[in-house]
Amino acid sequence: MNTKHYLGITLLASVLWFGCKKDRKIDSPVVPESNQFVTSLVEYVPAPGQFINLSLGNMNAAKSILGKEGLVSLGAWGGYIVLGFDHTVPNRKDLADIMVKGNAQSNFAEPGIIWVMKDDNKNGKADDTWYEIAGSEFGKTGYLRNYEVTYTRPVPGTGDVSWKDNQGNTGVIGNNTVHSQSYYPDWLSSTEYTLKGSLLPSTNINMTNPGLITSMPFASGYADNLVAGDAIDISNAVDKDGKSVVLSGIDFIKIQTGIQANLKAVGEFSTEISSVADLSLVK
Repeated sequence: MNTKHYLGITLLASVLWFGCKKDRKIDSPVVPESNQFVTSLVEYVPAPGQFINLSLGNMNAAKSILGKEGLVSLGAWGGYIVLGFDHTVPNRKDLADIMVKGNAQSNFAEPGIIWVMKDDNKNGKADDTWYEIAGSEFGKTGYLRNYEVTYTRPVPGTGDVSWKDNQGNTGVIGNNTVHSQSYYPDWLSSTEYTLKGSLLPSTNINMTNPGLITSMPFASGYADNLVAGDAIDISNAVDKDGKSVVLSGIDFIKIQTGIQANLKAVGEFSTEISSVADLSLVK
């Protein structure tokens, strides 16, 4: 991830599940009491990163965006957070439906892929089908579905975190002198874990000038991408085969770091989230 004013699946042995808030109404329409922001933390599984195990990369950070604005880091590629609304966010015809804000700068974005879920079985749990929001880079060169990365706990714990993907590539999340703690989530008991999702192209990253590394935003459809926030249209959801799906609304949202890149002195590429809101309730 970048310094940004100095802020900045499958687990093999451990899955963190918090469940939805007990007072969440199943298939609930918007009512006067509905909160515009997400209100429940379902899961927070970051990839290793320089802010993991610090104030931006722990459970308190993940909970900081519930019902208000806060800030949480998702770590390197694949790190994710799953959040729930206290109502069903309606899919408005020809309008964006969700506003996702991060800490992007005009010349430094760290786009994250967005997934949405409708509580089809009406049990109040995020155990139905995830649909990817097809952003502007969907299907372009460098975009890859069904991507996987396995991260291994370093020895000693403060060492570089090695990774390997399902394409035969390897690398490390390099520990730097600014943040010297363990980058591997310290609440995970497993010695390695695998994250799955889609990979975004890294073509917008320019590292030719080590003193001014840039990562220009994509056109649309991603988290932590545009300075003013990213307006997401549920109508852009696609299924596992990349085909458009029609959703009347959604109850859960997953946001996942979309690019794997070592930005040298700046650190790893990681998505940060400051808020997630239902645009139909934003005044």
